[in-house]
Amino acid sequence: MKLRARPYSPRRRLMAVGTVLAVSCAVLLGRAAWLQLVEQDFYQQQGDARFLREVPIPTSRGMITDRNGEPLAISSPVESVWANPKELLQHPDRLPELAAALDIPRDTLEQRIAQRADKEFVYLRRHMNPDIAEAVVGLGIPGVYSQREFRRFYPHGEVMAHVLGFTNIDDQGQEGLELAFEDWLSGEPGSQRVIRDRRGRVVEYVDLVKPAEPGRDLTLSIDRRLQYLAYRELKTALVEHGASSGSVVVLDVATGEILAMVNLPSYNPNARDGGTGETRRNRAVTDVVEPGSVMKTFTLAAALESGKFTPDTPIQTAPGYMPLPGGYTVKDYRNYGVLTLTGVLTKSSNVGATRIAAELGNAHQYDMYRRFGLGQPSGSGFPGESAGVLRRPETWGPTEKATISYGYGLSVTPLQLARAYAAIGNGGRLHKASFVKGARDEGVQVVDPVIARQLMTMMETVTGPEGTARRAAVLGYRVAGKTGTSRKASGGGYAANRYAAVFVGLVPASRPRFATAVVIHEPQGLEYGGGAVSAPVFHRVMDGALRLMDVPPDAIEQWYAARAARQGRAAVVAARPREPLE
Repeated sequence: MKLRARPYSPRRRLMAVGTVLAVSCAVLLGRAAWLQLVEQDFYQQQGDARFLREVPIPTSRGMITDRNGEPLAISSPVESVWANPKELLQHPDRLPELAAALDIPRDTLEQRIAQRADKEFVYLRRHMNPDIAEAVVGLGIPGVYSQREFRRFYPHGEVMAHVLGFTNIDDQGQEGLELAFEDWLSGEPGSQRVIRDRRGRVVEYVDLVKPAEPGRDLTLSIDRRLQYLAYRELKTALVEHGASSGSVVVLDVATGEILAMVNLPSYNPNARDGGTGETRRNRAVTDVVEPGSVMKTFTLAAALESGKFTPDTPIQTAPGYMPLPGGYTVKDYRNYGVLTLTGVLTKSSNVGATRIAAELGNAHQYDMYRRFGLGQPSGSGFPGESAGVLRRPETWGPTEKATISYGYGLSVTPLQLARAYAAIGNGGRLHKASFVKGARDEGVQVVDPVIARQLMTMMETVTGPEGTARRAAVLGYRVAGKTGTSRKASGGGYAANRYAAVFVGLVPASRPRFATAVVIHEPQGLEYGGGAVSAPVFHRVMDGALRLMDVPPDAIEQWYAARAARQGRAAVVAARPREPLE
């Protein structure tokens, strides 16, 4: 029996095809549901890995200004060009074009990329002009991108360099106040999620992960005008006397705020490779010096406090020298004979200071120095500040006790000297030194106000006709101060022709506004003492500062007499007010 084939049925074929399509659709729908619902996280991560990126939001560093709001350090927006080496190396033919656009040697570029060939990020050139960076990215070279950054700029260059310091290429403080206030000045970068296309361009901002927080501004106690004035006069003095280096510190007597602090030699903080460790050092804070005769003021403070002396107590200094145990001899410039306590300061007698110290206990003498802040940090918070050297009184022998009384055998910084003298001008109240405007403390009473006033009167004679600092006098103002000249230590002893010239002064003496310390190292020539080298710098800086700050003169007779002489009219003297100007 033969089987007959079924006749062809289009309907059956249609049903078969429909069944296959239905099953295929069901499989596809099932697979899609599986991917969308069950394995959603995995594939979402895979998609995000290709297109979704979390990019940083750069933020600027806080601005630093002087006490009057003048900008001293600002952050400028720049662009940094970077590359994805894996992507860039797929197009080696574009490297010469890229090197030329970046203005770097081709070999250097190829080496930089090859070293990070297995990475996805490498900087090609940082901190570029935004227009130039845009032109580089605009070349369309695969794997080359740019990002916004900020670079620190210091408008006043080397004048402010030692106070401000500088930041590195990542905008982190490395020296000076940039380092001291890093946490305050540095901002907190933010981040956001974006979708990039295959060329790395942002096509959509997805969401903000973390907002950027800019750094906080910092207002310093520094006055830009005084800073320039001190810098100019210090530079003039160093050139005039062939000196190796120098420092000037100006303090506000009432608050301890630092109004100016300059050092030479200096450097340009805007240059990445500018300066060396020698030029970058803030000598006014980190370097110490044996102060010489400026220490006699504090020795006399201890003498007055002991009750054994008054400003008029006679001191025998003849014959101008005094032998000490161990073969050491204290010498004066010449034989001054009998001097009062005030005269010991006026003439700067080493013999007189030694005889006075001999009547004081070691502990009392040491305590007086410590109370004025010597041998300890000033409280400024400046990185690397030196505490100086002041040995404990138990270690003093007769020679050490004598030499310390007139400024040898201990070391201090220029800032410590200015702060200690400011305390005298402030009625015996010592404040912490501060670089921040308004950050004053209550201070500590270190000596009786009566003694402080006596010291001020005694120091005025130093700048008078009989004193060692006549060149520190400022016309129309009463000036109190003290000179110091010390030999520089060398090879376990003291060098024959290397000196530190020091002057510290207060003005106006009737109501001190400024305390200024001037230290100049290794002046050359016949004049090398504090009265000849440093006192004139004080005179010029204070002459300008008093007028800039509109401080009224307190030597009225002198001021009007000089004015009359300049104008050639005696009527000016006759017309002067009866009462002193306030």
